[in-house]
Amino acid sequence: MNKKNYLKKLSESNKPYIIYRSKKGFDLYTDFSKKKILTNKNVNNFINQITKNKSKKKNTDLFIGFFGYEILNHLIDVKVKKKNNLKFPKGIFYKPETKIELSNKLYYKSKNKIRSYKFFKININKNTYAKIFNKFKKKIKSGETYQIKICTKYKNKSKIDALDFFCKLTKSNLASESFMIKDKNYSIISCSPENLITKKNDFISTKPIAGTLKKNKKLNEIKALNFFKKNIKETKEHNMIVDMERSDLSKICIPKSVKIIKKKTVEEYKDLYHYVSLICGKLKKKVSSLDIIKAMMPGGSVIGCPKISTLNLLNAQEKEGRNIYTGSFGYIKFNGDMRFNIIIRSILNFQNYSEISVASGVVIDSNVNHEFNENFIKAKALIDLYK
Repeated sequence: MNKKNYLKKLSESNKPYIIYRSKKGFDLYTDFSKKKILTNKNVNNFINQITKNKSKKKNTDLFIGFFGYEILNHLIDVKVKKKNNLKFPKGIFYKPETKIELSNKLYYKSKNKIRSYKFFKININKNTYAKIFNKFKKKIKSGETYQIKICTKYKNKSKIDALDFFCKLTKSNLASESFMIKDKNYSIISCSPENLITKKNDFISTKPIAGTLKKNKKLNEIKALNFFKKNIKETKEHNMIVDMERSDLSKICIPKSVKIIKKKTVEEYKDLYHYVSLICGKLKKKVSSLDIIKAMMPGGSVIGCPKISTLNLLNAQEKEGRNIYTGSFGYIKFNGDMRFNIIIRSILNFQNYSEISVASGVVIDSNVNHEFNENFIKAKALIDLYK
């Protein structure tokens, strides 16, 4: 099979497909025999039923898709009031019948021009951001939260070629949890760097990211690491998130099995450096897929901590729905193994609108100008695709 031509033909057809970053390159999933649109009423049963399928040990014995932010709140009994949004589904999962391994380099160039009718508009300007920032600073001082992520959203009216965007993104900003979904009425393109769950047999790991530094010509990974280690704000933010992820893992893992395997390393991306750790544990017996998802999602590094009280503060403040942002994309295999990322650095294109959501962490030492600007740095690699 000529994979280059196959991908081209697939993209130019109306056939839905998914591409997900793998260790060797990318995995392409298509020929979906089932499509499950999730609701608050069916999500628990859907997750529980996956591992009850009779597996023939095929590489397509899985469901792949995403949980949106709202449905993850529902799973842990956190209420989200009705907000302005695109009325996009709360989650969608697919059962593929075909899986094809692709190389690291994806080749595709669209014949169609991007139809972008307006420049991106931000839903929270700097003055509004400052008011929210100061409000949350008071909540931190009163002990209601220790760290909280303020979300800003960039939107425009546009019709895009998802594969063209994704190929450009993988060349300029390849990330370990990159993925794309192309369906008939929507597409998602993501260069997410953050793994939330990797489960194989009885072992589970998570890779929290907390700490961002804008790149410049004078910086390298060693200098970035020194910056993070010496920066009190970044260190506090990272330590809080690592402690929370350890706590989340401890709910489902054997006591004393949860360990930090890699502590405070640096990863490099197109416009920034990230401060990263890796935590692993051994699962208790009879822990279900639903137990794991409820313990780990939504990912703490994109919410703040403590998780529940911080979610309540965010949900009371935010006027727009997050849709896919800070949800999770990945798969659950019939044998119970799973892999999920955190949906950040992503474009949702639906009903000819694109939205890019980003967030920065506020702690007691945070500076309002720095955090507002950090949000733009995180969105820039995606916004650049529309030029």
